[in-house]
Amino acid sequence: MSPALQRRLPLFATAAVLAALYVTAGLRYDNFFSARVAVDFFTDNAALGIAAVGMTLVIFSGGIDLSVGAVVGFTSIFVATLVEKHHVHPALAAVAALAVGTVLGAGMGALIHFFRQPAFLITLAGMFLMRGGAFWISTDSTGLAHPLLQRLSLWELPLTEKAALKMSALVLLALLALGGLLAHWTRFGRNLLALGGNESSAQLMGLPVGATRVAVYAFSGLCAALAGLALMLNSGSGNPRDGIGLELDAIAVVVIGGTLLSGGRGHMLGTLLGLLIFGVIQSAIRFDGSLDPAWTRLIIGALLLGFILLQRLLLRRLVRR
Repeated sequence: MSPALQRRLPLFATAAVLAALYVTAGLRYDNFFSARVAVDFFTDNAALGIAAVGMTLVIFSGGIDLSVGAVVGFTSIFVATLVEKHHVHPALAAVAALAVGTVLGAGMGALIHFFRQPAFLITLAGMFLMRGGAFWISTDSTGLAHPLLQRLSLWELPLTEKAALKMSALVLLALLALGGLLAHWTRFGRNLLALGGNESSAQLMGLPVGATRVAVYAFSGLCAALAGLALMLNSGSGNPRDGIGLELDAIAVVVIGGTLLSGGRGHMLGTLLGLLIFGVIQSAIRFDGSLDPAWTRLIIGALLLGFILLQRLLLRRLVRR
């Protein structure tokens, strides 16, 4: 097997797992193959997918971002509180939330690079900071009564008589396209892969390591804030508890999608496939009705372990070559 094919093997494995799960569920449950169910994969997991786009690029660079779930919760309650209690226009509140997420990400990237601190510790601190900020704003959820937010929450793009894409799903698809463009068709994406592959070599080649690291964490913070807005619109309220554990789900989606956890290899298409696997498992459990939702975690955990072992095996073979 050629090295190029070996590098793509995790992506092929993800696609094969997705196809097997989808076909099995479709044959077992009536109407599982319907367009409405397929659209719900994107709508129900919009916040997770948006956060996973930013996480993919961070992992490309060999980093990790544990703050994304807390940023989701902070954004949700921050915007809802500004709009409903302080009568700030929703557009201005959303821009402020996106700015907070971006600045937080850039700050964490700068600390990681210039102070040579582990990404795990810096982003863990960011997670506590933003979750604490969310609960400082409010310990209770805040419903959305503003007419503009209600219209956005209910707006749909019809695809068939029974299937329609909500605003959050459209944002997810647009961000996946943007993430794929950045990752695979720009110098920034090549710099990320070079940084994740070998930081010392990237520095010797004269690549802007510091600027790249700060930029990718800023982008991840922006994506997390967007995910918070999407979750807020889907739920119709802001809640400081939103996004708890979402950072781990995002990491799982990225790794199951075939991106190497240590950085340097991966594909945005794989993240989409990993997200769809997550959605298929959740939908199949709902269709069954007799299974505990905990089965989603059990299956995702087993798949994650399997893909990590597959990555390790392929990496060893590539090193031997």
